Amino acid sequence: MQLHKKFTDFHIKDLLSRYLKKKVKRKDIQKVLGITKTRFFAPVKRFKNDSKNFSVSFCPKTPIRTISKSIQINILRELNKEKPLILDKKVLIRGYNYSYIKDILEKDYNQKVSLPYYHQRGKGTWFYLSKPKRKVYDREVLTNYSGELIQHDSSHHQFPKYANKWYLMTSLDNYNRLILYACLVERETTWVNIIVLKVVILDYGIPYAY
Repeated sequence: MQLHKKFTDFHIKDLLSRYLKKKVKRKDIQKVLGITKTRFFAPVKRFKNDSKNFSVSFCPKTPIRTISKSIQINILRELNKEKPLILDKKVLIRGYNYSYIKDILEKDYNQKVSLPYYHQRGKGTWFYLSKPKRKVYDREVLTNYSGELIQHDSSHHQFPKYANKWYLMTSLDNYNRLILYACLVERETTWVNIIVLKVVILDYGIPYAY
């Protein structure tokens, strides 16, 4: 809420003056103004520094920091490198990793920008994909209690474009869908499945069915 739209300078000054004189508690003023503790101390500080010229319509004189052209170019360059991965349907990557781009700029270019700017920059260009709508999944629960049935499976995935495919091994409880085990392996073998079975049983006990 913007204070100047609901309160006059006179009202705010009077409340802050009473607060500084310890005649009114902070929490009471917050309730009247409808602001949080963090937002409360900003006008208090300005009022203490210059009570005569204080105004709730105060605008900072310092200009908002702008991002240099070189930083914008480097961001777009690195996003463009990720684009082939996003478009490749064989790779299970469905969105741009802005945190990764942020780390690259700091490491390779010695340029620091807050993470929200990367999201803003991505949405302002074609380097942004909205999250797809989640499909409604009505799972069939075959059990009546935890530990009655453990479902074990593996799936074949390719993550980086030029890397080998990996097998995702998972074991989960059918009743509560708790993931009991999950790992990525380069090759799916009988021995790998035996190790997974051993870990699950030693950690959670022997299920009724597997």
